[in-house]
Amino acid sequence: MRNYDLDFLKRFSLVIAFLAALTLGLILFAAYLHNALPGQTNPVEVARTEARIAPAGDVYAGATGEAAKAAADVAALEALKANVPFGGRTDGAEIYNQGPCAGCHKSGAGGAPMLGAAGMGARASKGKDLLYKHAIEGFTGSAGVMPAKGGNPALTDDQIKAVVDWMLEQPG
Repeated sequence: MRNYDLDFLKRFSLVIAFLAALTLGLILFAAYLHNALPGQTNPVEVARTEARIAPAGDVYAGATGEAAKAAADVAALEALKANVPFGGRTDGAEIYNQGPCAGCHKSGAGGAPMLGAAGMGARASKGKDLLYKHAIEGFTGSAGVMPAKGGNPALTDDQIKAVVDWMLEQPG
């Protein structure tokens, strides 16, 4: 090798060593800053965590707590009433015609008895209590299927009983 080649290799090696030392120094400085400065939190993540670990309910104590609990109970009852179909009315004809009942009992779908002596009259001999039970809880028999509450679980038991009574009163 010639002298100028050796001279170039020495200088090139020094430059590479300097750059490696500079890189190592920058890495160590970045690590120091990372550990020394506090990390920033994402407000969305903080809100999500707070919502996830929030208590499921509150404890009421004393007269103020009783009043708040009573108000909450009244509000919950009103919300339940608002979700009852037909506003909680027990008009059998209205529920039959506008609810799920007419769909099957007018056409006889799924073995549903038709109105009148031929359909409901045969079932009436089994007694109203059994008809109420089958209409409320549902029934599967050899003649067909009756879904619980006619397929609308939001109907109340009193509404179902009103529909059964109305159906039994219809002439053949």
